[in-house]
Amino acid sequence: MPTLIRWRDGAASTDADPFARVDDDVPLPEGDVIVSLARFQREGDLLLSQQRRVGVVVEAGEAVESLAYDLPQISVVALAFPKFRDGRSYSAAMVLRTRLAYAGEVRAVGDVLLEQAPFMIRCGFDAFEPADGTTSDQWTRAGHRFRHVYQRAADALTPAFAERGAQ
Repeated sequence: MPTLIRWRDGAASTDADPFARVDDDVPLPEGDVIVSLARFQREGDLLLSQQRRVGVVVEAGEAVESLAYDLPQISVVALAFPKFRDGRSYSAAMVLRTRLAYAGEVRAVGDVLLEQAPFMIRCGFDAFEPADGTTSDQWTRAGHRFRHVYQRAADALTPAFAERGAQ
């Protein structure tokens, strides 16, 4: 079971994952589950009617917008990074947070590395399954690596040009 790191109020903490990740060809267990987008599209109505929390894994290249109608009922959207240099899930997180106004957990899964922490947080990720064995203390330090930002993002930090203009 991978380590789950959550980002809350500017700090990272290690947390137990209450969700069971379920492959498409495996029967659904009791309790909270995370399923693939394909399985959710087939069985989503049933899952959402069963008094359980439901999460969906969206692979890089799959359209996160296809969840728009069901987002208010989905507890976790896990965005997959097949390789650390594949940035499509950053864009999906921004779409979730800004265009679709998703307030639930956005989790980074797959090839998730500490070096990505500040950028993932800026895009709206608030949970991570690091592939590099890093700790929550390391994620807290990495999340505060840069004092200034230069553009607006999902984290609503004030960009440097706006800070200068306010002086």
